[in-house]
Amino acid sequence: MLTNIMYVTVYVTDQDRALEFYAEGLGLEKHVDYPGPDGRFLTVGAPGSAVKIILWPHAPAAGHPAEPGAAPGPLILESDDLRKDFEVFRRRGVTFVKPEPVDYPFGVRVEAVDPDGNRISLRQQPRGAGR
Repeated sequence: MLTNIMYVTVYVTDQDRALEFYAEGLGLEKHVDYPGPDGRFLTVGAPGSAVKIILWPHAPAAGHPAEPGAAPGPLILESDDLRKDFEVFRRRGVTFVKPEPVDYPFGVRVEAVDPDGNRISLRQQPRGAGR
């Protein structure tokens, strides 16, 4: 039986630049950073979350993301106050697809773009939604 999601991979062209974006821009924590036989293994994650994001440079599609609107981003991060976080991220220089978060039936959403063009969907569930 599966018990946990361990990792989600985001393909990047420059791990140091990606680390700066995800840690300093989005406020995630660096967890693992060590050389390995296939290259540097680098992960970040939300404080207290068991799920880690691998910032991985080895992929044929690195630097060639899907066209905006073609598919959801490979990464969806949840916020408990997205509009407040949006303002903090914008002040930190994070680039967004739309100028403001948008209300949907499933909550609030806005998409950020990392330095490699990967889209990160930032979401907030509707108030009172069960988890």
